[in-house]
Amino acid sequence: MNPAKIDSASKEAQPREIVNSESKTVLSSDPPGSPDPQHTLSKATTFDKWLMRTMLQKAGNPDIEVVLWDKSIISNRTSTPSVRVHIHNRSTLYKLMLDPSLYFGDGYSQGTIEVEGDLILFNEEMNRGTNSINTKRFYRDRMRSCFNWLKRNTIDAARTNIHHHYDIGNEFYQLWLDEQLAYTCAYFSDTAMSLESAQIAKMDHVCRKVGLKPGDTVVEAGCGWGALALHMAKYYGAKVKAFNISHEQIVYARERAKVEGLSDRVEFVEDDWRNITGSYDSFVSVGMLEHVGLKNYEKLGEVIARCQSVHGRGLIHSIGCNSPRVLDSWTTKRIFPGAHVPSLSEMMQIFEPQKFSVLDVENIRLHYALTLQHWLQRYEQHLDRVTEMFDDNFIRAWRLYLSASVAAFRAGSLQLFQVVFTNGANNEIPWTRAGLYQDNASGPMRG
Repeated sequence: MNPAKIDSASKEAQPREIVNSESKTVLSSDPPGSPDPQHTLSKATTFDKWLMRTMLQKAGNPDIEVVLWDKSIISNRTSTPSVRVHIHNRSTLYKLMLDPSLYFGDGYSQGTIEVEGDLILFNEEMNRGTNSINTKRFYRDRMRSCFNWLKRNTIDAARTNIHHHYDIGNEFYQLWLDEQLAYTCAYFSDTAMSLESAQIAKMDHVCRKVGLKPGDTVVEAGCGWGALALHMAKYYGAKVKAFNISHEQIVYARERAKVEGLSDRVEFVEDDWRNITGSYDSFVSVGMLEHVGLKNYEKLGEVIARCQSVHGRGLIHSIGCNSPRVLDSWTTKRIFPGAHVPSLSEMMQIFEPQKFSVLDVENIRLHYALTLQHWLQRYEQHLDRVTEMFDDNFIRAWRLYLSASVAAFRAGSLQLFQVVFTNGANNEIPWTRAGLYQDNASGPMRG
């Protein structure tokens, strides 16, 4: 499209209603409520409009329409997009120029930016646009990549980062996660499965991949609220030692183990993965690698090598990406401090120095998109309770986080890797993958 052919100076956004298909709410193009200090009353200048058009071009010309504070419409498309973005003041526009990710997220959370229509669709459009360009050419992204490499997730830093996200109250997560509080990608052998069933299927899938059998010992790095550790003990007869630095999660997991009579088979340790000791038949980490920090991958490999038995198998389940990149600045600043999503080549920094053999790599990114859809739907269903617990900024930030995550997995900006590995000389490995997909493979001890 030729942006010069679009005369946005004389166009005005006509009031219309678009149904948000995810949240089932109706959003109007008119700003809600009466004018407030967040809304700029002056006319948008020619420079303002040029700046917005340029930013859309740099973002790969996504199929969206931007409405400025004076109702001027900016679009690089000739067709009418299904999603509109309202920017309510000039300062927000200028901040977007400095760091689009950070200041869009902040603007949306604070209400100076509003999305009219489907928030997931908007994020998908932005992902498709930015996927088509090489952001490494941007000075800002090159600098962030350098800082990301230099940054070390020390034990103290990791504890602070985990507290920021996971220790905001178990009750909040109980509103929208499954019954067992599994906060990682589920596994949908059938897309019609409930979230609860899909999370159990994921745990069985992990257990089969490491060949878990009665009497095996397992160390789990980053155990969340304990669902997988308890599942391995209860249904596979394993003895599990699970590490986590989130105090609230550890307290919850220990209480659940006590209630279910599994305290003698599962030990929950409030400590960092770097302090794992002992020897185990299996090493399992589901959803922790994102918090380890790229600089610490070789150290993680050393920890695994010293604690995994000669014939043991390990599994790392992690969000990832198709080529090395840095996670967007809003997510790493507001949602997951210190987070890094690795490419497969980066994950090899864990395996290659220890001469581990990679046995299997599976990418289940669409399973995570569906998992997140379930979480978002439940989040919206419990919005009244969330509103009692947190302010509007928090509510909008988490809506954006969940919606943007659905979009990223749908668009392929994010992947979900499960990597199975073992010691290089181990020949006690499956001959085929048939055991992973047998019809009745829900665990040897389940009735």
